[in-house]
Amino acid sequence: MKNILALTAILVFQGLMAQQKHWEIKKLDEIRLNVTADDNHPYKDNIELSGKRVSGIVSYDIDENRDVTVSREIFFPQLRTFLKTNDPDWKAYRAYLKNTYSDDILPSIAVGDRIYVPGPVSEVIINGMLTLKHEAVNGITLTRTFYPSMSERLFVEQWTMTNTGASTVILKGGDKETISKTEGAKGSYTIYVDSNIKSQVSLAPNESYTFSIGISATMNNEERIQITDKEFYGERMEFLAEMKNSLELVTPDATLNTLFGFSKIRASESIFESKLGLTHSPGGGRYYVGFWANDQAEYVGPFFPYLGYATGNEASLNVYRIFDKETNDAYTNLPYSFEMEGDAPKSTLDRGDAAMIAYGAAQFALASGDKNIAKELWPLITWCLEYNRRQLNDEGVVASESDEMEGRIATGTANLSTSSLYYGALGLAVNLGRSLNVNGRELQTYSKQAKTLKKAIEAYFGATIEGIDTYKYYKEHTKLRHWICLPLVVGINDRKEGTIKALFEKLWSENGVHVEKNDENKAISEIFWDRGTLYALRGTFLAGNTEESLEKLDEFSTKRLLGDRVPYVVEAYPEGNMAQLSAESGLYCRVFTEGVFGIVPTGLHSFKSTPRLPKKWDHMALKRIKAFGEDFDIYVERKGKKLHVKVVDDENKTIFDRYIREGNTIHVNFK
Repeated sequence: MKNILALTAILVFQGLMAQQKHWEIKKLDEIRLNVTADDNHPYKDNIELSGKRVSGIVSYDIDENRDVTVSREIFFPQLRTFLKTNDPDWKAYRAYLKNTYSDDILPSIAVGDRIYVPGPVSEVIINGMLTLKHEAVNGITLTRTFYPSMSERLFVEQWTMTNTGASTVILKGGDKETISKTEGAKGSYTIYVDSNIKSQVSLAPNESYTFSIGISATMNNEERIQITDKEFYGERMEFLAEMKNSLELVTPDATLNTLFGFSKIRASESIFESKLGLTHSPGGGRYYVGFWANDQAEYVGPFFPYLGYATGNEASLNVYRIFDKETNDAYTNLPYSFEMEGDAPKSTLDRGDAAMIAYGAAQFALASGDKNIAKELWPLITWCLEYNRRQLNDEGVVASESDEMEGRIATGTANLSTSSLYYGALGLAVNLGRSLNVNGRELQTYSKQAKTLKKAIEAYFGATIEGIDTYKYYKEHTKLRHWICLPLVVGINDRKEGTIKALFEKLWSENGVHVEKNDENKAISEIFWDRGTLYALRGTFLAGNTEESLEKLDEFSTKRLLGDRVPYVVEAYPEGNMAQLSAESGLYCRVFTEGVFGIVPTGLHSFKSTPRLPKKWDHMALKRIKAFGEDFDIYVERKGKKLHVKVVDDENKTIFDRYIREGNTIHVNFK
């Protein structure tokens, strides 16, 4: 009995720790860790920060004395290295020029006759950069800010030292410059670690001195990158200002607003120059200068037109164009990824990628509001639709060898994900085709195919599992799988009550929706991928399950923003150890654009919206939406038993203004 009580106490304690909030929202675009609080040290975490030619994963480990150890894992994605003679061949896919740097790279600073050692950390701040604030030592406080250059092969650690004493202090700086050279696949690479610290600085009381440590790389005869002042800090600030001033979420919930803002940053910063053109890549220490049908074409590509981020739109268009070049008259499957700037061998595994691409490309084309882009992508979309039609099995659902999990877990010969995405793509293609004046018979064919497919999805995948009327993931499947949410996402609500119950009562955990509920294989039951949670929340909001969805969204968002692994949604666990892959942040934003606000494109310049205003909110808004070739705001306000919905353009002209009942859908046409 004592053992049982002890075990129960441990489990309760672990549960409390798992749910504990460490961080607080300092202002809309900033979170703060008060390290002086007893329950906030020891503490350790890491954050990824990216620019077009560099990515850095900065790990900070604060001990019980509040002393911090910093590790900087720096990647130069375009600079591919040679493999070692004993390396396995697969390492070529991850052979980025990279290294990990400890605090040994920091310059030596003398304060009087003592070598300066940073004092205990008092707070950590995240706001699109990482800042550590140290308490005063010998009257000198220190603020350290980490950020990438947005344009160069350079990662920066900026120090600001402030004299808090009553008398002038002399600082003497000793730079620790290191230069390392190596040969790689593109020629000669040189990595420089240095600083622009002055040899001597006089600090009067309350005066500050700022200098920077840089980790940079050059290729062949490129000029060495020099930090002269705060030019790269200004560059990062410009990017963050653009994120802040585009697609702003306004709700009474500061956690949701802030994580939405952070998600715009992470989704947008992970775009790299490459031989393929601008390329959005997942990041996470593993995936750079390459793209995938799911991450880029399906998850994040359709988000950028709403954000209006030109770099993101260009990178997404590149993805669709490159996939389009792979279409063929024989209708053999498309490669699911292009890695190593397109130099990697193309995979022949069919993961249902044509469905992913059709679904994502149609959404992107519609939301772009650009007829020329839509015309350009139409052949890719229709090719993918025809490919899926040719893959229909005898029962009328789409056969594929796998899904985006790539064999990590069984998917059968036809899975719910591929057929659901194909169904969604058919409906979007009809709307896009109308805007392009496509032959009516062709569009009628797509409509008929969608109706037939919907029936086949019900007949083939509809099932009772654990007493719940929902879906099985493939024909022989007997467990609950996270992707049962996808029919809700694409507007199939036949089994919505059971599916929502399965997602929120059976599959839900402190880390959102787990991949599968599998009592026979506990290891599978412990796996979670945030993409499943984000699709689930989008689908349940779309289906009208507003109150419970908000409760789950709040719980999940609080953990990701203010818990012990912050400040972004993540890829997965245990795989990747909760790496901060970037496309998932795009999916987080889409919970709101397409879930809470229920925006569904109906044409190049039109959309429908079913706003889901939770009962405890009296208002919500999405401001500066750049989709459909426009720049507009959506305001939703509770007025008695009705919702007041207003759409206003950037010149403050009212496009739509109406009172509707909860659950009603509005239709907005700009032209």
